[in-house]
Amino acid sequence: MTRADSADDRSRLVVEHCRSQARACADLGSPLYAELLAQVADDVDGGGPAADLLAGYDGDVHADALGMRLMGGVHRLVLERQAPELATFYPSVGGTAGASGAWPVLRAVLVEHEAALRALLGQAPQTNEVGRASALVGGLHRLLAEVPGPIRLLEIGASAGLNLLADQFRIDAVDGTSVGPPDSPVVLANGWAGSTPATATIEVVQRLGCDLAPLDPRTTEGRLRLTSYVWPDQLARIERLRGALTLAAVHPVPVRRQGAADFLRDVQLETGRTTVLWHSVMWQYLPVEEQAAATGHIERLGRAATPDAPFAHLFMEPDRPIDWRDYRFGVRLRTWPGGMDRRLGTAAAHGLPTTWT
Repeated sequence: MTRADSADDRSRLVVEHCRSQARACADLGSPLYAELLAQVADDVDGGGPAADLLAGYDGDVHADALGMRLMGGVHRLVLERQAPELATFYPSVGGTAGASGAWPVLRAVLVEHEAALRALLGQAPQTNEVGRASALVGGLHRLLAEVPGPIRLLEIGASAGLNLLADQFRIDAVDGTSVGPPDSPVVLANGWAGSTPATATIEVVQRLGCDLAPLDPRTTEGRLRLTSYVWPDQLARIERLRGALTLAAVHPVPVRRQGAADFLRDVQLETGRTTVLWHSVMWQYLPVEEQAAATGHIERLGRAATPDAPFAHLFMEPDRPIDWRDYRFGVRLRTWPGGMDRRLGTAAAHGLPTTWT
């Protein structure tokens, strides 16, 4: 294969990826990103500025979510007021122009800010999706109905640690009931559907997370990074994030710069407390070796559990998809001693609603 053939193959891969991401964004309720990513795909196919910008990216296009890296970088420019004409199309900063006329403006931004965007492509998309707390908190209520008591709450892939404050969010169920503080700045509207969990008193005595690249939500850079990767025409997600950032400013949570396996290696159970390990939509990003090592530590903790020092593993992770329209996220709970494993429900990609079974 010649170098030209290799470049053509790479270009086709990028086009395919961007079109796939466009379909996913359409299915998940972002017409702006659906339009822009489809246009980016056409521009790469036609050898335009997007082709020049993305040609130098040598990572795994699909696994690295190249389209989301690009869109997150552009959103950051908008948030930083470096792309004022494009801002008129971005509801996250008050834009109301709609999606249809945004592409020519974005195309000009790709040219004007090529160097900055090329650098931002090196940053992995990092969200701290607050809506997924609906699944995690619901699972915690299910657990506490069986094993009441104080909780040590641990999270792997915690990003900025916002969901470690999930018991301080308010969840409004489809049936009209609510759980959590009524005056919380985070409101998860229509967060629960189906057979909603019986509620219990949540007493969290320790909160601790880990992430390979933790963000500090109390800093301007941390807040900017988190906001830039939320889709700009999904204002409810942005409002949830802002509410969680408000809580994090008052109640900081420690997040260690560690991989999942290294973090879990240090965990020991404590008498009189239930140790809960939870995570959401992060397992798929771990290398196979890391998954195996982390699983080994989880099983070790399960074997060490006693009635006086129980252990639970609660998670929201994707089921195997057929295509994006069939993509579902299972909510599972494993408890020890005993090793019981249950599927509690199914969540949407961003958590809302979580439908309990």
